[in-house]
Amino acid sequence: MLEHYGPQLYTLAINVLRLSIWLAILVVIFVPLEYLFAAHPKKIFRKNALTDLGYYFMSSLIPAALLSVPISFVALAVHRYMPAGFLATMETLPLWARIVLGLLANDIGYYWGHRLSHEIPFLWRFHSIHHSAEEIDFLVNTRAHPLDMVFGRFCALVPLYVLGLGGPVDARGTLVPVIVTLIGTFWGFFIHANLKWRLGWFEWIISTPAFHHWHHTKSGPINHNYSSTLPWIDRLFGTHHLPNSLPTDYGIKAKVPDSLIDQMIYPIFPEPAVPAPKADPSPDLPPPLS
Repeated sequence: MLEHYGPQLYTLAINVLRLSIWLAILVVIFVPLEYLFAAHPKKIFRKNALTDLGYYFMSSLIPAALLSVPISFVALAVHRYMPAGFLATMETLPLWARIVLGLLANDIGYYWGHRLSHEIPFLWRFHSIHHSAEEIDFLVNTRAHPLDMVFGRFCALVPLYVLGLGGPVDARGTLVPVIVTLIGTFWGFFIHANLKWRLGWFEWIISTPAFHHWHHTKSGPINHNYSSTLPWIDRLFGTHHLPNSLPTDYGIKAKVPDSLIDQMIYPIFPEPAVPAPKADPSPDLPPPLS
């Protein structure tokens, strides 16, 4: 039995070790910053910190395994049906240009996947786990139901592959998706961080903690600020919301279980239903998708 599962257990142990090292780096970076520049003073070991720690490992391991097959099919389909000349042209672009295009395609795809997760009640049941956090810090970035994270990442990666920025076989073909995913993941920790920093005009170009904190507010509209790294995408589609102040509370009105196991089960059953957030009635916001 051990011989049969030995390679899988070894791979799992290596991945857990790798994630533990990255977690230590994140703690060294963000814990002092959140102490010195806290948007809202709080204890380091806040409510649900252990649950979110479990999410950190689970959300890093499970979605990657679940995404490998569908993304491979997308990559193979693109390379079979897209014009060979177009794909060849994209491959000749310098790496920096492919990464920039990849970041743009990735964030546009993520924007629409994220928006659908708010506007479709079935998807919101899973996404509500992420929004149920009542205190925000860097670790909330990975507090997400695995199926919610799979959907969001799939929506983000598909445009990248459709543009020929990812390939199905060799390491070169996966280089841009890996780099884009790493950048997006680190930035996700930053925009969830409990930081009061405001970056002036720079906030028009790239997302900040203030931008994303308004997406997590409990008392205000959360159908805003869907993009992960490029806030002007929200401006383009009429969902940008960034007052000069910071929100005073976080979470959702629905009651979500505290334990990780109960939260995994919670969205699967239709009762008790998790209400989707109502769309902000302001005239500059487009109507919900049907």
